[in-house]
Amino acid sequence: MKTLRISLSVLVLGIFVLTACSPPKEPAAPPAHPDVLGWADLFAADLAGAEFPAGVWTVADGVLTASEDQAIWTVRDYENFTLDLEFRTAPGTNSGVIVYCSDIANWIPNSVEIQIADDFAEEWAKEPATWHCGAIFGHLAPSKSVVKKPGEWNRYTITCLGKRITVVLNGERVTEMDMSLWTSAKTNPDGSEIPAWLSRPFAELATKGRIGFQGKHAGAPIFFRNIKIKEIK
Repeated sequence: MKTLRISLSVLVLGIFVLTACSPPKEPAAPPAHPDVLGWADLFAADLAGAEFPAGVWTVADGVLTASEDQAIWTVRDYENFTLDLEFRTAPGTNSGVIVYCSDIANWIPNSVEIQIADDFAEEWAKEPATWHCGAIFGHLAPSKSVVKKPGEWNRYTITCLGKRITVVLNGERVTEMDMSLWTSAKTNPDGSEIPAWLSRPFAELATKGRIGFQGKHAGAPIFFRNIKIKEIK
């Protein structure tokens, strides 16, 4: 019995030594999408304070949508923030989340658009990858297409810190951009062409501006809900 007790003690001591000497485990990876509890709503429930043409944008049961191809805007500028939202496409949807807009009357060359598209639609699937969902439109393609089929809700988390923009779509980090590398308005750093209507190099754009959402573009609707923002000080 004494011998057995000694053996057990040695075994326990050995396990303790092995545990103490083993390398520490890496901490669990943070969730791809944040916990937005306590985050501010980007728009009021009744859209009070948002800027858009009268009658174009409406909210029903918490879902925001537009009847025309007109954007909706925040009334103030934002810099250094994380924007979290859900969106739902319809067949053929082509829309976008707009950040760093310095001129809402001429927003296309004066902002950054994170693309929303129905990648299952032939008309958009055949376009360059920089037009696919999750892209920085016209400038940087997503690493993969993970948008869901029309009618299903998707989640975006878009973080803008100065000239760095990160896009997470449905739990996958699909796009990371350093705007300072985009010094040309004609070609991207990889040599691919930038659409002619995007006529300002990203390196020159301000990193502070309005946030907006593109409306019913190309005849297909877009739907948004749970639009939250956290400013990063």
